[in-house]
Amino acid sequence: VSGNLTHLVLRSHLIRTMEGVSKLKHLELLELYDNMIDEINDLCPGELVDKGEEEEEEDDGLPAKNLRVLDISYNVIRDMNPISQCLNLQELYIAQNKIKSIRGIGQLTQLRKVDLGANRIRVMEEEELSGLINLEELWLGKNKIEHIGGISKLTKLRRLDVQSNRLTSIENLEGQVDTLEELYLAHNGIDVEGAKCPTGLALPFKQLNTIDMSRNRLTDTSPFAHLTSLNELWISGNDIKTFDDVEYIRSLVELDGVYLEYNPVASDFEYRKKIVEIVPNLTQIDATMVGGIGQHGYLTGGGSGDNLLERMRQMQDQVIQKAAAETEASGSKEEE
Repeated sequence: VSGNLTHLVLRSHLIRTMEGVSKLKHLELLELYDNMIDEINDLCPGELVDKGEEEEEEDDGLPAKNLRVLDISYNVIRDMNPISQCLNLQELYIAQNKIKSIRGIGQLTQLRKVDLGANRIRVMEEEELSGLINLEELWLGKNKIEHIGGISKLTKLRRLDVQSNRLTSIENLEGQVDTLEELYLAHNGIDVEGAKCPTGLALPFKQLNTIDMSRNRLTDTSPFAHLTSLNELWISGNDIKTFDDVEYIRSLVELDGVYLEYNPVASDFEYRKKIVEIVPNLTQIDATMVGGIGQHGYLTGGGSGDNLLERMRQMQDQVIQKAAAETEASGSKEEE
């Protein structure tokens, strides 16, 4: 392999070690996704102390100094400390490993995106996270986290994913009031009270356009009533029983799509029609466009009642015209 290589991608092999990586001194992207690596090494081998001028100059070209993107997801790594040498790293993907704590990234101030999903992390370490002042995306889904924390200084964060954890409340988001755009918290144990924490959704977010709180313990939509910038609200699989419980989102004039399936309210015969009456600007309810054609070819509820009736009349007229044409054609054949 050429020592001038800048991108190396080795996905889905049986690689067990990172031996030889140190020779690729110009490497900017390293992807070892889906292998059998159990240790991060060879990025910056040896101790960087007591070196002569020549050695220091040589080390400036080691992969750890030049790496911008590192993807070692789907391996069996337990310790992420060695990543601390990658000072210019901008994107780090280390999902689906065996990491129990966040370590080694506190000084990586150039990071824009971190994916630590599907590990064994229990705490969002403030000591490690607070230094990531340029971080825009933090993905921590499928861990064992009980509380959101440690992100007060991440004032550029746009996307936060803590779904499939052990959350019962939404809190400590004060630092993201001006920047947060997407919040993914599906598959937790958050109820209405937990969603209304003063440092959580009760804050006046300015850019928040997408919330996923599917499969939680919500009984109404009141936590979202003031979030007027919302475009997408996904709250399927909760315990919302009546249309009065949905009324709170009537004020969300920017809302384009809502997912309410697998709530008790969705079993109502006029479910789609009544949801559109509450939020007339909707273009999608669950997985179906408002006023569109459903999976069986039938018109779905949505739009104004007058529009729906007009579409039905048009379809009825088309059927009548087609039947009349077939009857006329049949009569002509009999005369012949």
